[in-house]
Amino acid sequence: MANRPVFAVSLDNKYCIRQNTEFQYFSGFSDKQMQRSIHSLHQAYISNYPDSKILEISTKSENTLGVQLSAFNLMIKTKNGKECSVESAFQASKVFEQGGPYTDLLDASSRDAKKDARLKNSGNIISFYLDKEVFQTEPKTYFYNWLYLNALHSHHDLARQIVDYNAFTDIAFNPKKSINCQAEAAAIYVSLHTQGLLEQALKNKESFLNIVYPNNKKTN
Repeated sequence: MANRPVFAVSLDNKYCIRQNTEFQYFSGFSDKQMQRSIHSLHQAYISNYPDSKILEISTKSENTLGVQLSAFNLMIKTKNGKECSVESAFQASKVFEQGGPYTDLLDASSRDAKKDARLKNSGNIISFYLDKEVFQTEPKTYFYNWLYLNALHSHHDLARQIVDYNAFTDIAFNPKKSINCQAEAAAIYVSLHTQGLLEQALKNKESFLNIVYPNNKKTN
């Protein structure tokens, strides 16, 4: 058995609720094994929340929308016209004690960008820098969620489809090893949309911080 979070849409200022869910995990990295695990996780969650409409967001999703919404596939265009995946943009924006941002990663594939050795050999992350703007590292999910939501909002067809769901998973996300999660970002997007707060939240980084993280209003 394994335990992974399901990120459920919350229609208040929490925006999403993390529901830790126990399920049978099928070992192995093949698509078939991962999809068996996804199915098991979803069934376990739906048994407790039968009215949920749940979507796996990852390259392993059996749903085409879930694959398209993966940060490895979801594209964003920077202000200078550079188009890259959310994953590559996130990695390329990291500023470390001893280097960065490594903007050449904007041209790298999602997988290569994530595995670049410099990301592990440059000390602690001290900020993020993208489109001539500096983003603080706290709250820890602030920059990633800002980046993901803006990318999603620029794809009108995907944005239109995602609001049909109210719970999201990412089978590869392990909260013991990672902080940011595309499934959490998706739940926040749907909540903001449903509450009529999306346009205001995405107006600028300060507005996003004040709305999504009301207890953390300091900005750079």
